[in-house]
Amino acid sequence: MIPAEIVKNAFNPEVGPIGVFDSGYGGLTILSEIKTLMPQYNYVYLGDNARAPYGNRSFELVYEFTLQAVEWFFAQRCPLVVLACNTASAKALRSIQQKNLPVIAPSRRVLGVIRPTAELVGCITKNGHVGVLGTAGTIQSQSYEIEINKLHPGLTVTSEACPMWVPLVENREYDKPGADYFVKQHIDRILQKDPEIDTLILGCTHYPLLMEKIKMHLPENITVVEQGKYVAESLRNYLHRHPEIDERCAKNRHTSYFTTESPEKFAQQASIFLKENIQSQKTVIDTIC
Repeated sequence: MIPAEIVKNAFNPEVGPIGVFDSGYGGLTILSEIKTLMPQYNYVYLGDNARAPYGNRSFELVYEFTLQAVEWFFAQRCPLVVLACNTASAKALRSIQQKNLPVIAPSRRVLGVIRPTAELVGCITKNGHVGVLGTAGTIQSQSYEIEINKLHPGLTVTSEACPMWVPLVENREYDKPGADYFVKQHIDRILQKDPEIDTLILGCTHYPLLMEKIKMHLPENITVVEQGKYVAESLRNYLHRHPEIDERCAKNRHTSYFTTESPEKFAQQASIFLKENIQSQKTVIDTIC
């Protein structure tokens, strides 16, 4: 017999999965942490792999692509969407929250990954010197500096763009000897900018896969901050504070995966991030309106 809740949700347009979005694969590291902390929920993941990476695209284009993705999630009945992409969070989140949501879906919510990390970093650093490693787009936006300075005005924030790190991960070179050069290069650069850094934020969802290399070239006294667990904890707290959203999130322990490129390629690459085999489906988002 099918559980009553599943039957009810199937015909209730207000109930749906939590959406998790990234331009590619990195957001799977966020989804993995969220599912570990909150396994009871339904999730739908979308990777806009056909148009990735977002990191070197303009603010206008990232906003356009991200809005299309958000509208796609709303068409899947998602009451809540997490932008598990630092570039999308940096370049599009605020505009979507302030400009679009009040018009297209005032009862739904879109959250990002930058603010949860910024909120907690003040409790982690001991000397007030924080470093941020990210894509060119995230660093250019200065979103981390803005959020951290807003929440913790006394902290010193230093940033460094690492344009080669994402390709290293997606080409399965993240654990190879060739990765050491690029990892060490950017760690050395950010520590040259501020030798007093004691807390380092990995401001890209791909970077946790480089953790072994990062720690190898980083002084032991520096704390590395991965976003996944902080975003997951922040989401759980958000749903606790907003029961009106939580009750609209389906809870049947089901996850679906979608990509705008090849489902076979997506499933193969996803295994790098999830450490499990999945099935995915192809979708189109640039025609959603």
